[in-house]
Amino acid sequence: MTAGDPLARFRAAAERRAKAGVRRRLRPRTPDHDGLIDLASNDYLGLARDPRLAAGAMAAAREWGTGSTGSRLVCGTTLLHAELDRRLADLTGSAAGLVFSSGFLANLGAVAGLAGPADLVVSDQVNHASIVDACRLSRSRVAIVPHRDVATVEHVLAERDEEHAVVVTDAVFSVDGDLAPLAALHRAVRAHGALLVVDEAHALGVVGDGGRGAAYAAGLAGEPDVVLTLTLSKSLGAQGGAVLGAPEVIDTLVDTGRSFIFDTGLNPPAVGAALAALDVLAAEPDLPARARDRARRMAALAADLGLETTAEPAAAVVPVVLGEPEAAVRGAETCARHGVRVGCFRPPSVPKGRACLRLTARASVDEADLTTLREALEAVAASTGRSLHT
Repeated sequence: MTAGDPLARFRAAAERRAKAGVRRRLRPRTPDHDGLIDLASNDYLGLARDPRLAAGAMAAAREWGTGSTGSRLVCGTTLLHAELDRRLADLTGSAAGLVFSSGFLANLGAVAGLAGPADLVVSDQVNHASIVDACRLSRSRVAIVPHRDVATVEHVLAERDEEHAVVVTDAVFSVDGDLAPLAALHRAVRAHGALLVVDEAHALGVVGDGGRGAAYAAGLAGEPDVVLTLTLSKSLGAQGGAVLGAPEVIDTLVDTGRSFIFDTGLNPPAVGAALAALDVLAAEPDLPARARDRARRMAALAADLGLETTAEPAAAVVPVVLGEPEAAVRGAETCARHGVRVGCFRPPSVPKGRACLRLTARASVDEADLTTLREALEAVAASTGRSLHT
């Protein structure tokens, strides 16, 4: 075979992505989000710049240093890590917890660590990419089921040949913001002797009493056949992830979870910030309800302008569906010109024809922010030819 340019195929693929309107670029922001109202980040409780979290991070850095210096099994577990393990478990009503260095790695550890080549994994078709990759790494037989389809989950579990099965789902789905039918899924799992893994990334801090998460709100807290994963980088304004569940689950991941064993532990400043966020959440229990209220009001604004959105947001995510990638890019640019930063989601993050703006609510969004958002969405609606309802 004649040697050629090994990078040519990457350039060609980049050109194809550009023509399809799905090329992505990094856009560094300033500390004030370039002067725009931030409705794009996952900072649902508005804690990422909170001085109390910064103080927690600085105190941890002064005492423990800026890095954890090794894997958690070697020397990367500090007293702070052990405290965060316990407090996350307490918050969600779980028996035990284990902090990872990211939410992505927590999902890899939970699914690939609890299922193997002889097992079945059942996954919702719109689960997060970290769950998709975790399913692949598990080397299990993977059954992809229609979105929120409990009947199909039950059928797949009942007809399986494998002795062991794991059902995995987002609690709140990251683009459409809808809620998984957790109580019904748990009934199916229990009836068929399986485990239910629930990714609380977009639910923790927003859903349930005190922001305890969707599983807690569904009455599943502490159930031995329920495993939770979560991230510290959204509502808690820090960095990292965790797996929560029965002691047997945590012990298994400590012994066999590759994304835990072979990864450097979460840095102490992030642990300190997350602990401070838990203190804030306990001291201000109205924050989750405020975030949900802002999401409902944002969705109502979009609907009033004739834009396709969700009728009743389950948490803080509000999609505004515009269709084709180019329309979503123009919509995000229009919002920016009117003073609002929003997310722009295109394939493969969403199905073809479902490119959208993703608005993310924060507990700290005020009336002036909502007025500016309405003006921005009015311009988007006008540019797409939607007829205004008001």
